[in-house]
Order: sequence, then structure tokens, then C-alpha cells
Amino acid sequence: MFNTTLCYIRRGEEYLMLHRVKKENDLNRDKWIGIGGKFEDKESPEDCLLREVREETGLTLTSYRYRGLVTFVSDRWPTEYMHLFTADGFTGRLKECDEGVLEWIPRDRLLRLPHWEGDAIFLDLIAGEAPFFSLKLRYVGDTLAEAVLDGRTIQGGPEG
Repeated sequence: MFNTTLCYIRRGEEYLMLHRVKKENDLNRDKWIGIGGKFEDKESPEDCLLREVREETGLTLTSYRYRGLVTFVSDRWPTEYMHLFTADGFTGRLKECDEGVLEWIPRDRLLRLPHWEGDAIFLDLIAGEAPFFSLKLRYVGDTLAEAVLDGRTIQGGPEG
């Protein structure tokens, strides 16, 4: 199992998204996701967030909020604990990312792009200003088999 961060950086009604098209053997290949990555030794969620955003985008966050913990369980990949953030303040200039293509996408277009099915759940929670949440998403292959929000099943179940 491992820990990651993911951040949805907002500029007005747009979010900075990363189209993952540059890395080989990328479990997010061809998907559009927020900005983030794996923890390094001794990092807190905030340390990882700030480092990953700076490395991938060239931006320095000045206003951000820890929104929830998303646990990904898969029949293909190790369990991932993703610390989810949103940000609405930053300085710096956008740079090219070596993991994919960065693009500002209007909020109402996000779910029309290739994405993980469970992303729609936490994007709705963020948009609805939900309080801090814990979301477990269980995948069989690329298919969402179960979603559990704060300990209560909201989609699927043990049989998928």
C-alpha cells in the first residue's frame, strides 16, 4: 500500500487537469486527473502536495484545503490512500509536465473527459462543499465495483 496526494487547482470556473499520456506503465494512462503523486519518506500530506504541484506544474500553492481521504482498492494494483485537496490560490508560471499534458478545463467538462468512474463521486463531494470525508472505491479491473462514503455503501457492494 502507498500514500499519494491529488489536488484540483481552481482558476475561476476551470480546473487544472493533467492528461496522463507520457509515462509508460502508468495506471492512469490516457485518463485526465488532478495534480499529485506519491509521498516521499518523512512527508506529510501537505509536504507532498506542495512538492508535487511545484514539480508537475511549476506553480506554488498559496491557498489550499484538505478535503478528504480516498482509499483505492483494486484487483490489479496495491491499495492506495489518496489525500485529496483543492486549491484556489497560487503563484508562478505553468510549465510543461513530464507526465502528461496540463490544461485548464471548465468544471462542466471534467466528466466528459476520460477519467476513473469513482472520480465523479469525489468531484461531486468537492463541488457540493462536503465536509471532510472518507471514500473507499473498490475496482475490478477498470470498473468501479463498490463505493463506500464515511462507512456507508453508496454504490455496488461485495459482489460488485
